[in-house]
Amino acid sequence: MAVIAAVAAHLGRDVQRALPKVEGILADARAAGADLVVLPDAALGGYLSDLGDPDPEDLPQPLRLDGPELDRVRRAAGDLIVCIGLAEAVPGRPDRRWNTAVCCSAQRVWGVHRKVHRPLDESRVYAAGDRFAAFDTPAGRMGMLTSYDKTFPEAARTLALDGAVVLACLGAWPASTTDRAAHLPQDRQSRLFDLYDVARAAENQVVLVSSNQTGVQGRLRFLGQAKVVGPGGDVLARTGVKGGLAVASVDVPHEVGRARRRLHHLAERVPAAYGWGAR
Repeated sequence: MAVIAAVAAHLGRDVQRALPKVEGILADARAAGADLVVLPDAALGGYLSDLGDPDPEDLPQPLRLDGPELDRVRRAAGDLIVCIGLAEAVPGRPDRRWNTAVCCSAQRVWGVHRKVHRPLDESRVYAAGDRFAAFDTPAGRMGMLTSYDKTFPEAARTLALDGAVVLACLGAWPASTTDRAAHLPQDRQSRLFDLYDVARAAENQVVLVSSNQTGVQGRLRFLGQAKVVGPGGDVLARTGVKGGLAVASVDVPHEVGRARRRLHHLAERVPAAYGWGAR
């Protein structure tokens, strides 16, 4: 049985102020008995303040994966498996960064994912990743998606086909900027965020752990709504639009095995019928 925690939090632009907040969140997760904790995309350094016209004077600080910031997170993690998002420095390109998710503990870095899909003008700031790959951890075989990545069914399916039974979806997912709702739960992007979480879990019959930013960064207002979703698409735990932990106890091998016992979506695919490029 694994205790899984999805985090909704506002951590801000200042990395040095964010680090003690991360340490506090990890302490709360440990007190809740967590084994796996998924923090938001851009937890260290914040996300963009405007997706349509990013302000070059207000960008996240690029960090190194072997730098002191991630080392501090790993020391705070101890034996927890922690997924966290940051802006990673691109060697030789001071004007660029990757939007990177790191899965780590004090023992080691277990996996790294660089965001592949970049909405609107994110490409002016972030370089694109080029792959989706699963990796083994003490919490099981996992894969990571960053925010907009989960819009594309192929991304989660690639990880499931690579053996991932847990998907960590790190979010910096904002409300609509063109059709604002008075209340975040009624926002169009709020509905899509929840829809994608449930669909990606159910169609691949995996456990999905969805974190998200909260609060405001520039023109963007983030949705929260962190959750843990079972392999049947059932929401096992969730937060609201404010900060918090969604914590669920899940026997991952048992639940994934039970979901796939009669209808095994991955095994029953018919790639030849899907056309060019199907896997």
